[in-house]
Amino acid sequence: MNKAELISAIAAEAGLSKVDAKKALDAVVKSVSDALVAGDKVSLVGFGTFSVAARSARSGINPATKEAITIEAKKVAKFKAGADLASAIN
Repeated sequence: MNKAELISAIAAEAGLSKVDAKKALDAVVKSVSDALVAGDKVSLVGFGTFSVAARSARSGINPATKEAITIEAKKVAKFKAGADLASAIN
């Protein structure tokens, strides 16, 4: 499902216009992004939790040249599915 399909699904489920559904989706995505940038966790009970994890620096191999390289430390976004979502999938 892409963003346009998600907007259509939100509009149909909530009885909104596609314009309003797009505004709502954009607001949710921005709010979650802003919280993660600030280092906060976002928990949606029954759906899951978005958080930021730190990856430490590590060594790797360049597959093209087979040379050893150093992969720098960075922060990554992480999602852990909630119990309701996990059981719905299985």
